[in-house]
Amino acid sequence: MQRSSAATDTAPPRVRSAAAPPPIDKGSPLVDLAVCAFTLSLHLATCRRFRKPLILGIDATNLRAGGGISYLAGVLRGADPPAHGFSQVVVWAGRETLAMIEDRPWLVKGHDPHLDKVLPYRVWWQLSRLSASAREFDCDVLFVPGGSFDGDFRPFVAASHNLLPFEWNELKRFGWSWMALKLMLLRKAQSRTFRNADGLVFASRYARDVVMRVVKPKTRRTVVIPNGVDRQFIRAPREQLPIERYSAENPFRILYVSIIDVYKHHPEVAEAASRLRAGGFPVVLELVGPAYPPAMKRLQKTVDRVDPEGELIRQRGKVLYPELLASYAEADLFVFASSCENMPLILLEAMTSGLPIACSDSGPMTEILGDGGVYFNPEKPEEIFQSLHAMITSPSLRSERSAISFERAKAYDWTRCARETLMFLSEVASAAEPQSPANESSLPSGVAFGLRAPDRIEGDRVKVAASRNA
Repeated sequence: MQRSSAATDTAPPRVRSAAAPPPIDKGSPLVDLAVCAFTLSLHLATCRRFRKPLILGIDATNLRAGGGISYLAGVLRGADPPAHGFSQVVVWAGRETLAMIEDRPWLVKGHDPHLDKVLPYRVWWQLSRLSASAREFDCDVLFVPGGSFDGDFRPFVAASHNLLPFEWNELKRFGWSWMALKLMLLRKAQSRTFRNADGLVFASRYARDVVMRVVKPKTRRTVVIPNGVDRQFIRAPREQLPIERYSAENPFRILYVSIIDVYKHHPEVAEAASRLRAGGFPVVLELVGPAYPPAMKRLQKTVDRVDPEGELIRQRGKVLYPELLASYAEADLFVFASSCENMPLILLEAMTSGLPIACSDSGPMTEILGDGGVYFNPEKPEEIFQSLHAMITSPSLRSERSAISFERAKAYDWTRCARETLMFLSEVASAAEPQSPANESSLPSGVAFGLRAPDRIEGDRVKVAASRNA
């Protein structure tokens, strides 16, 4: 029977009350889904509540001196393992290395007499005993900051801290020598380690790109975590004086802290400094650091030629920590001429010390220093001279660049480095996908990617802002 149009128009609309939702069938998919979600959340909460605390093992058997120990000591000093699920950290190393690491409530120092002996004994112990010892301590993940591990413990995470074995042009500087052979063997050992690792830690994007091209590791778990720098080096940039305020009695001090080695280019720096002295500038070049004998011989020949009276170049050799701090405090300008670095800790020290910096444009140096320095090709004395000349003759340039580098250095902190390292290790131990983008973005954008394209030298012309303003 057909409804009339009037009946249709006057029928009240059917309105459902918001306070009275439609009844749900207890056997409907919606109820099943809700029950499953509740059960899953309860299960996950219970797992988190009763999950076994993680135990971290650290293989420091190959760390004997230098940057490797500084790195490990810095990470452990800034670490808070319980915040990342670790109840205990076990470090295996020789007595001298363990003595340099501060005691902490969660730290266990593992020692074996073989680890105090020469390299073959340490390698034997690492191959035959380390994995078993890690299992005895019930470790959940093994961290290898030395970069070489051939045991059967899994999972393990390796760190890259030596780029020399992976940059062929730098390795060739050693010629036919025992050092070249050592580096080639290290390249083979670390390549094998990196290929088999469950995670890889790099200190700079440059180092990551170089190693990944050579090694092609199986794992996709990689992260870039820059090192920190000791806060004792903090010294705000001071007033920059014109070069006319200096004299032979009160010279302008150029400081270069580094081991004297074939890839550090000390002879080229000495050549550049001699040109400054020949131009009438009252400068002295202070070299601080130990020496690789073949490189020292080459440097000495240059010094004998350009500074026969010993008035320009002061070689201090290896110094104690207080003397190193004093050298930074007394310097007027820092020069860094290395052509191969993984993470230049010495450059960070100079930045933290508030010094104006003339720097090599090789490796990760521009990534770290950004707009905080003037750059040169470390193999060309002329470019080094032009960079030093630009800095010395322009107090405004020195003031501007030292302020920038000092601010950038604040981002390189051991607490941040330790936090991000433990976070990554915890993720690997838990077989979770690491959040590598978060690690890189933790640095200020200016530090991670630079403020703009850094200045550098082209030919004999210095392209810096001060050359336009001076």
